[in-house]
Amino acid sequence: MATKKKKISSLYPDWSQFPEELLHFISKNLDNCFDVVHARSVCTSWRSAFPFPSSLLRQSYSLPSFVKYPLESKELYTLEKVPLFLFRVRAPDGDAAEYFMGGIARDESDDHLELPSPLQCSVKVKIPGTEPTLMNILDCQIFSLGHQYRMIGCNPKDCGGVTFLPLNKEGGEFVVLLLNYTNVWLALRSAEMRWRELKELSTAACRELFTFRGRFYASFFNGDKFVIDPSSLEATPLTPHNESNFLVPCGNDELFLVKTDFPTCRVSRLDEEAGKWVEISDLGDRVLFIGGHRGNFCCSAKELPEGCGLTGNSILFTLGPRNVTFPYKYGVYNTENAEDDISCWRSSMENRVMILNKYFPVLAFQVER
Repeated sequence: MATKKKKISSLYPDWSQFPEELLHFISKNLDNCFDVVHARSVCTSWRSAFPFPSSLLRQSYSLPSFVKYPLESKELYTLEKVPLFLFRVRAPDGDAAEYFMGGIARDESDDHLELPSPLQCSVKVKIPGTEPTLMNILDCQIFSLGHQYRMIGCNPKDCGGVTFLPLNKEGGEFVVLLLNYTNVWLALRSAEMRWRELKELSTAACRELFTFRGRFYASFFNGDKFVIDPSSLEATPLTPHNESNFLVPCGNDELFLVKTDFPTCRVSRLDEEAGKWVEISDLGDRVLFIGGHRGNFCCSAKELPEGCGLTGNSILFTLGPRNVTFPYKYGVYNTENAEDDISCWRSSMENRVMILNKYFPVLAFQVER
């Protein structure tokens, strides 16, 4: 038995004997955080040579409690920066692509975790209503979608939305904007480290809260939209006023407005210099994900493999009561009425998208071809 075991083990290289100078060279040339995760999974010596990617760490800030505002409290909460990713799982039959969209964090026991196989690298997927499962990411394609902020330590119902804006490159000075459970807007500056109340922005519930090019943006279910200056904390109404509008930031490059009038929608781009929205018919290679309370994201289709079912200049709505949807494309003609306007985005009916899970924090969907 021992001889057989030795023969099998000799078929695999002993990666722990890999030259240290080559390990150092590899570690300096890996720019994808998940390539680093894969390298760390090889063996113990590789795990020591490759620091855990900083982009996967949940950067956090200790902030004073806001629950009893305006009363001050010595209790502290933690604001966490959660990196978001889109995982594409390779389907064994090649007929469908399955995706997971959500936040990811380092396991607290990472430094002491013993993997069952030296070549296994897994992410724990937690979907409400099901047991957590390990998903091997060696065969996954993974795309960064930016990040979100979450308040840790308080009851989730106490916080209706929170976002963070650094005021300098070092991140030492910052402003936090938060909506509490009584629908009161609060702001905190790092120089003061205390909450201050802002004037009411809207009577409706907040739908989206994010930052774009150094300013806060908030939209509400009744169609109200505001841009908030981080220095003065003054809020300026953003037109148009329509409850079926969705704001989609694409990093700090572009901000899109998706106006829905199902079964069609129209898209505009913010022209900051002119102070107006400009309607467009081409998103380039971008795919817009409209996720409602989960947030809206943008992904470059160039990063997606050919034939995966998602292509550029398209919009994917993952919200709504139905579990079946189709990517929206511009200029699609698929109605019975020949007089219907095709100068808009409409369901393409090409690749069906099955929503497998839409409950926070993980969105799971499958693109069928």
